[in-house]
Amino acid sequence: YRQSLTITLRSPHMCSPDDIHMLQAVTRYNTQVSPQDSITVETILASPPLQKALSKRLDDHTFQSLLSSSSPVNKARILSISAPHAGSWISVVPSTGLDLHLDNAECQVALRWWLGLDTLGGSTCPFCPDIALDPLGHHAASCRHGGDVVSRHNHLHDIFADFCDHAHLSVKVEVGHGLSRDHINSRPADVLVQSWDKGKPAAFDVTVVSPLTPVVLNEASVSAGAAAYVAENRKHVANDTRCQELGWSCIPLAVETYGNWGKEAQSVFSRLASLLAVS
Repeated sequence: YRQSLTITLRSPHMCSPDDIHMLQAVTRYNTQVSPQDSITVETILASPPLQKALSKRLDDHTFQSLLSSSSPVNKARILSISAPHAGSWISVVPSTGLDLHLDNAECQVALRWWLGLDTLGGSTCPFCPDIALDPLGHHAASCRHGGDVVSRHNHLHDIFADFCDHAHLSVKVEVGHGLSRDHINSRPADVLVQSWDKGKPAAFDVTVVSPLTPVVLNEASVSAGAAAYVAENRKHVANDTRCQELGWSCIPLAVETYGNWGKEAQSVFSRLASLLAVS
């Protein structure tokens, strides 16, 4: 039916309202979109829509059908992976020189995890023997034992610091510990940029959150980016007062485990990209 529609869209003068193939194609199409997006042969011949517009209606309806029939954890996963740029890693050109590559095993596991397929086969966490690894990989991506979470966090803030340095910004890493008696154990800046906004320093604090975490699951299964939003607010509560004392702006860089960055981080990356473009 897609082929029949395509032929009509490209050459509407070659079809007639009673063309059996077109009628079948339109009927089939209408069964796979919502009622408000249905079409008729007459409307197509009178004003042929763009093929990508019809395809988008199909994709949107398929997405909503999949979402409505999913469990809360899968709804959270689907909303997170469908957020803008969350799937950019899939289209990155592999480069060993830039450390942008996955070997075959890594790629297979990453894609299965991304699609919500079981990647663990009923195994247990090597660092938490009493915990069975869940099929969607939530525990594997968020377990705080074994050092993987710390390594991921440090890798993220190091990459961000490098890009700031390339933009000729004055950068310090892991700043703020012990600078005041009231907040002796806090460190509000994973990366401190000395002059970010109108000469004011900015403390960037990286945080990674899984949208499958029980405390955010209800919100994340309804709204894309909810987990990152909660993580941003948590960082503001923890660091705003301390940063104000030090004369810094507090800017959380929150990212969900599926790759969806929070709104504050996206705004930062947009500005940093502009600075890099002229540096």
